[in-house]
Amino acid sequence: MNTTTLSPQARAAQTLSWNMKLLSHNELAGFGGIGEGIGLQLAPDGRRILWLAHESAPKNFTAVDVSDVRNPRVVIQTELPHAGVRSNSLDVCGNLMAVAYQTRKTGDKPAGFDLFDISKPEQPKLISHFDASGPHSRGAHCVWFVDGEYVHLSSGAPDFEPHNPKDDQFYRIIDVRNPGKPAEVGRWWLPGVRKGDKEPPPRRLPQQFDAGFRTHNTNVYPQRPDRAYLGYIDGGAIILDISDKSNPKMITRWQYSPPYNGFTHTVMPLFERNLLIVTDECVQDDGKDWPKLTWVVDGRDETNPVPISTLPLPPAENFTRRGGRFGSHNMHENYPGPVSYRSETIVVATFFNGGVRAYDTSNPYQPREIAYFVPGAPRLSPAGAIQLNDVWVDERGIVYTVDRFAGGLYILEMNV
Repeated sequence: MNTTTLSPQARAAQTLSWNMKLLSHNELAGFGGIGEGIGLQLAPDGRRILWLAHESAPKNFTAVDVSDVRNPRVVIQTELPHAGVRSNSLDVCGNLMAVAYQTRKTGDKPAGFDLFDISKPEQPKLISHFDASGPHSRGAHCVWFVDGEYVHLSSGAPDFEPHNPKDDQFYRIIDVRNPGKPAEVGRWWLPGVRKGDKEPPPRRLPQQFDAGFRTHNTNVYPQRPDRAYLGYIDGGAIILDISDKSNPKMITRWQYSPPYNGFTHTVMPLFERNLLIVTDECVQDDGKDWPKLTWVVDGRDETNPVPISTLPLPPAENFTRRGGRFGSHNMHENYPGPVSYRSETIVVATFFNGGVRAYDTSNPYQPREIAYFVPGAPRLSPAGAIQLNDVWVDERGIVYTVDRFAGGLYILEMNV
């Protein structure tokens, strides 16, 4: 069948796959809208528990027993306190879980993050709350928690007032070695965004693309605990020296917007190869902010990163009319830990209605696609097409990916 002759709606209803096979699908008790938070726990009783942060209210997070990947089972699903807050992001480290809370309006609560004891997955126990609320703060958008000691946070703060309300979240380092009393030990923001800075405010993108100068992902890896890799949305990709956590210092800023349309999301280093994989995020439907790309960057000189290629995508005209967003977003970020897949060459990433796709970057100048899975449109999805939002790959190569609105969890076997 020639799919190009079908209507966009008919194409969106189709499932497309190559070198990825669906093992199971779970709609999560009818609450299948999942955000940017996936974490896999090896529980004390030997079960594999997948923790999922929801895109929006009413649900907070869901835990799924994926010990049998062909028969995933929801073990708990929790509620948010009100409709004006979302828990878009979470990270799991051992039997601890950090969950971010971002409010719709500045000044509302809860805004910040919670720490949970998840040693009994059916009974997550709140240990502490880190309050990031304030008159100009919506709280935390994204957490990075992989070492059991520090939460690296994209967040506002009660004492931070930006020139522009879109610039309200910045990089904060929170010490959780005493999990009952999380405490900030350092912070950094792009100079010029805060009222009182001596530097002038940054030049903004055109209004239709202006998403703000604020942090998204704040990745810190055990291979280089003295470095933080920030996706700074319209501010580009930033590397910080955090050897002194109380005084982070910028090493480099790769700024490519303008002329591109902003929203740097994630900066993932491939340490053994001196490369960076940098994702943008598509944030507008129907290709209105196209292109949103995943970049391969030469990082041999960390003061001068040089883009050398992008991960190839199917033709935009085949997907921008399918419904919802099409373009780069999240990737499996080579998380440390015993149940996480790590590779210096294979990148697995989500592209909203473009599904989940795997790439071989052995030749960084010519990365090639090696697998993909594009689910058919979920029932009741307002986008009318799949919107794969995030992905986790376990140490066996099993792929867990989630829909932003209604589809829930898809578990895939990757044959690469």
